[in-house]
Amino acid sequence: MLQTNFLLLLLLIAIDGDSSEKVCSYQDVLNYLKLSKSNELFSMTRPVKDFRQPTEVILEILLYAILDVKEIDQTFVPYVWIILRWQNDYIFWDPNEFCGISNVTIPTDILWKPDLTIEEMTEKDKAPPSPHLTIRSNGEVLVQNDQVLVSTCRMQVYKFPFDMQSCNLSVKSVVHSVSEIRLKHHLNSSGATNWSRQLMRTQYEWLFVNLTITTKTVFPFGVEQDVIIYTIFMKRRAKLYIINFLLPILFLLFLDLASFLVPDRGGEKLSFKVTVLLAVTVMQLILNDILPSSSDKTPLIEVYCFGIFALMMLSLLETIVMMYLMEKESACPNGEKKWNRCSCLCGVSAENMPSVLTEGSGSELTREQEVSDKFPEELKEFVKTATLLLVNMKEEEKPGFWTRKSQFINTTYFIFYVTAASLFLGYTYYCWFDAKE
Repeated sequence: MLQTNFLLLLLLIAIDGDSSEKVCSYQDVLNYLKLSKSNELFSMTRPVKDFRQPTEVILEILLYAILDVKEIDQTFVPYVWIILRWQNDYIFWDPNEFCGISNVTIPTDILWKPDLTIEEMTEKDKAPPSPHLTIRSNGEVLVQNDQVLVSTCRMQVYKFPFDMQSCNLSVKSVVHSVSEIRLKHHLNSSGATNWSRQLMRTQYEWLFVNLTITTKTVFPFGVEQDVIIYTIFMKRRAKLYIINFLLPILFLLFLDLASFLVPDRGGEKLSFKVTVLLAVTVMQLILNDILPSSSDKTPLIEVYCFGIFALMMLSLLETIVMMYLMEKESACPNGEKKWNRCSCLCGVSAENMPSVLTEGSGSELTREQEVSDKFPEELKEFVKTATLLLVNMKEEEKPGFWTRKSQFINTTYFIFYVTAASLFLGYTYYCWFDAKE
C-alpha cells in the first residue's frame, strides 16, 4: 500500500512538471521590446541613448556576378550581396527568459536603418529589397540584401581587347556625418576576394581578378563623411575577339598581299582589292559600335584597323597605276609596231615596213639578203617574208618600256608592302602586351 502511494505521488509530480514547461514565441520577445508597426519611435531616430556616440555600421559587399559591362555607355552592371550590421541601444533581452530565443526576424520598416548610398549608381534596383531584417539579443541588427547595380565606370579601352578594367563602388551616408555614423568593414581585400570567388555564378565575358577595399574621409558640402570604396578588377576574355575580329582582318591583309600574284591586265585584280578593302571597312564600322568615343587615348585596335586599311588603300592605288601603265603600253592601234623604247612609231606604213626592217635588222638581215641574191625572184620574196616574220617574233618577245617600268614599280612596292606590314604588326603587338595604359 505504501509503495502504491509513493508511485502515485511520483506520477503526479511528473505530470505537474510537464504541464508547467514554459512555451515561448517570437511575439513574446516583440511584446517585451514593445516593437510593432504602430510604434514609430524605433524607426524615426538614430538608435543611441547618447547622441554624442556615433553609430558604428559594419558594411560588407560581396560580388555575386558580373552581368554586363557596356563600354559604349561607360556602365558596369554587377550583382552584389550587401550585408549591414549596427547596434541598437534599445534592443536587448535575455534568451534564457524566452526559451533560448536569441534572434528574431521582423519587417524592415519597424527599425531605423542607415541611409547609405552608392555614389556611382545611376539606376535604382528594380527588384524589391529584402522585406525583413534580423535582431539579436545583444542589440545587433543585421540586414542582408542582394542588388543589381547599374553604375558608372570609366573604361580604359586603349589595349582592347587585352584590357583590364577597374570599377568602383563608393558607399557613404547621404546626410549623416562621421559624428553620427562611422562606416567600417571586417573583411579585408583578400577575404572579400575569396568569398566573391566562391559566390561567383557568372562573369559575362570577363574574368574576375580581385576585389580591393579602401576607406577614406570626404568633405562634401562641408560635412565630413566616411566612404568605403570597393574596387572590382576584371580582365576581358580576349579569345572571342581574337577569333572573330583580329584574325579575320589579318587574313584579309594576307589576301591583299597574295593579290600581287594576280596579273595586272584585266579588271579582276582591281575588283578583288576593292572587295577586300570594303571588308575591312565593315570591320571598322562594327568596332565603332563597340568602343566609346570619349576615350582618352585612341584604342590600339583602331590603330590596327586603320593601319591595315591604309596599306590596302595604297595597294589599291598601286594597282590602278599599274593598269594605267599597261593601258598606255597598248595605246597604239593594231597593225602598227612599237620600235621606239619610249613611244610608238605609228607613222610607218605597211609598204615601208621591209625597208625599215632591213635598216633595223643589222648584219643578220644583210647576210640573208646576200644569200637570197643567188635565187630566183619568187624565192627572194619568200625569204623576205620569212625574215620579216622572224624579226617581228623576236621584237614581240621583248617587253615594252612601260611594261618594264610597271614590273619595277610592282616589285619595289611589294617589298615596301611586306616590310611596312611586318613593322606595323610588330609595333602593335608590342604596344598591346608590353605598353602601359
